[in-house]
Amino acid sequence: QVQVVESGGGLVQPGGSLRLSCAASGSIVSISSMGWYRQAPGKERELVARITDDGITTYADSVKGQFTISRDNAKNTVFLQMNSLKPEDTAAYYCYARLRGAGARSYSNYWGQGTQVTVSS
Repeated sequence: QVQVVESGGGLVQPGGSLRLSCAASGSIVSISSMGWYRQAPGKERELVARITDDGITTYADSVKGQFTISRDNAKNTVFLQMNSLKPEDTAAYYCYARLRGAGARSYSNYWGQGTQVTVSS
């Protein structure tokens, strides 16, 4: 079994910072990419950032220069440092890990349960 668990969401004032963490655990053979999506009420889920196993990053245009994704391969963990937060960053943030589990022949995406980020004064 594989689990993906996020932490670090919460309520923050505009201009503040938050750091999200996400750890994948269980019978994992290898992880290719990990990343974050977000979904605001009434909107579609969108990619925020992702990072490959060799450190290549991709960001949504809306968060470039504001958010930073990083990864600890030894701990199967990915982080999202969010600075200068704005009300429009309010959303449920979902972590994913694209990985191959024990006994699997191919890679699949595993998702966390989501963590709420609310930016409000």
